[in-house]
Amino acid sequence: MRLADLVATFSLAMDLGLGQPVEHMLRSWLIASRVGEHIGLSEHDRAALYYVTTLGWSGCVADTPEVAAWFGDDIAARRDSFGVDRTGFSLLGFALQHAGSGGSALQRLRLIAALVATRGAPVERGLMAHCLTTASIADRLGLGTEVSLPLQQVFTRWDGRGVPLGIGGEEIAPTMRMFQLADTVEVVHRLEGVDAAVDIARSWSGSEFDPQVVDAFCRSTREVLTGLEQAADWGTLIDGEPALQHRMDDAELDRALEAVADFTDLRSRSRSGHSRTVARLAAEAGAQFGLPAADVVLLRRAGLLHDFGLHGVPATILDKPGPLRSAEWERVRMHAYYTERMLSRPPVLARIGSVAALVHERLDGSGYHRGLSGSAIPITGRILGAADAYAAMVEPRPYRPALSPTDATRALRAEVRAGRLASDAVDAVLAAAGQRRRGRSGGPAGLTSREVEVLVLIARGASNKQVARSLGISAKTAGTHIERIYAKTGASTRSTATLFAMQAGLLDSLEPFDS
Repeated sequence: MRLADLVATFSLAMDLGLGQPVEHMLRSWLIASRVGEHIGLSEHDRAALYYVTTLGWSGCVADTPEVAAWFGDDIAARRDSFGVDRTGFSLLGFALQHAGSGGSALQRLRLIAALVATRGAPVERGLMAHCLTTASIADRLGLGTEVSLPLQQVFTRWDGRGVPLGIGGEEIAPTMRMFQLADTVEVVHRLEGVDAAVDIARSWSGSEFDPQVVDAFCRSTREVLTGLEQAADWGTLIDGEPALQHRMDDAELDRALEAVADFTDLRSRSRSGHSRTVARLAAEAGAQFGLPAADVVLLRRAGLLHDFGLHGVPATILDKPGPLRSAEWERVRMHAYYTERMLSRPPVLARIGSVAALVHERLDGSGYHRGLSGSAIPITGRILGAADAYAAMVEPRPYRPALSPTDATRALRAEVRAGRLASDAVDAVLAAAGQRRRGRSGGPAGLTSREVEVLVLIARGASNKQVARSLGISAKTAGTHIERIYAKTGASTRSTATLFAMQAGLLDSLEPFDS
């Protein structure tokens, strides 16, 4: 898949974290690129502009704990900050109005006093952390200095009164100047219309915004702001940009997904490294289970992205030290839906997202977001759910300390007895975690890893000869495996063996065997 498509998908999650409708950042890119055409931006700079615009807010995960500590719901605070002049009395007024939001009156007074006494220094430090973190993801995606350097200037101003203080005017990268205008104009235009968008651009010209960029926007406002709904078809828009066609190989894709996973975990300090741990456990468990290599890769990638939807959940909920209220819990439950929805395209990500979204489904139907049960949950989903549960248990959370591996093992076994987690999936995950596994090894009904491979093949229509050719064994050996499969599962025909495979969650699709 193309790197540009992955970044577009990542930007959708950033929209959630900003409290904006999806494709806000992609619409901002359309505005910025259209203004760029009038300024005479080169094809090379147009590619840099795409990445600067779509990644511009990715660093907000870095200052999320600080924003939440000072202003409560970080998503609501960012949503309300659009259209606010980020300096002087305007910024101070916003900060004082939102300080301690959701807290007691005494807590609000203390935070307001601290902001006044420090002249907003903690907020400024958060903005700097945002910029440095944003630049780092550009580096990890291999985008070069033409993207990473501008991303360190997100909070600069044309008049030099932004962050870092004194950086302004021509020192600000042209791509960043276009992003700054487009980002604000998109929101104001969507909420208040064309005239309001023009008014804010003109009123901030020479202070927040580059006057030349403002002039180019105002000369062609109708053209720039017409048809922004095209951003929903971002794949086609990317097709039209020759410099955005780089396609990642498997190694590049894995590195990019690891970067996205790390940034997702930054939303909550207690979750640092969680996604990588889940990915490793799920992949190792899948391999021990005997899943095909492609499914093991899929499990690892789904583990990296299983919490992608948490960008839409405020840190005040993720890091709440006590029980969640029903409304808060509902927002947490929505994150699995967000994960599937944000990863619904392109096809490579849709396949990963369909597995990642299963992480909280449970065999008894008590999970979320779909409430699936039994055989409706494929083995990939069962393993991923067990891996996530174990990883979360051995990590600290604001409402409890980390469990020991032994206690986490007992807790997972209790989930099996309650009918929520699959015993064979838990066995495989515990083995991957270095814990002693109970009883048999391999798959359900005591199937060995090789027998699981054979069962999946025959369930998908493979003959004995085709099984032998696919696995590099003799036809006689394949027949012996099938006899043992029948004996262990109680099956007497391929049809009943196939039903067993389905009920055990071994088949996430009954694609015909490719001979």
